[in-house]
Amino acid sequence: MTRFCLVRHGQTDWNLEGRYQGQGDVPLNETGRVQARALAETLKGQTFAAIYSSDLKRASETAQIVAAPLHLPVTFDVRLREISMGEWEGQLVETVSERYAEVWESRATDPVIVGAPGGEAVGQVAARMSDALCDIARHHPAAQVLVASHGLALATVICKVRGISLERAYEVIPGNAEATWIDWDEAGC
Repeated sequence: MTRFCLVRHGQTDWNLEGRYQGQGDVPLNETGRVQARALAETLKGQTFAAIYSSDLKRASETAQIVAAPLHLPVTFDVRLREISMGEWEGQLVETVSERYAEVWESRATDPVIVGAPGGEAVGQVAARMSDALCDIARHHPAAQVLVASHGLALATVICKVRGISLERAYEVIPGNAEATWIDWDEAGC
């Protein structure tokens, strides 16, 4: 069993503005950097076998800030990216809900199968996140590993390990620069 410390990236300006980030490469803002440094301080006494991160700026910068006092390199994996929001990326949530009302409703009803136009559905994100964590766990069995990623991507993992339906993934999104600890059973891979 691998113990994962799942870390959501720190705050970005798009978080504040209520914009869909998806796989847009948005950097941390100053508050996000402060959050990441505070998280690094909290995790300083932990021992990690490795640190993995999404390659997107907001997650990779968070991972590098956390990794510095631990003296560990960060390994980047594109499978740890946030859900692709397709045509919705960069748009305000209220604009999307008005402009794409029909798809918005369908996605709200069945997010596991329905995604933003040109984007991914929650089920697709869950599958790639599970594949990524299975591969990481195979490389680090019975170890403690930090994974820096994104809100919804991490929520799919939290749903899986806690037995929560993926339809509820949007309800369990961790806060910015929040760490969630889970035990990952490689036998389920």
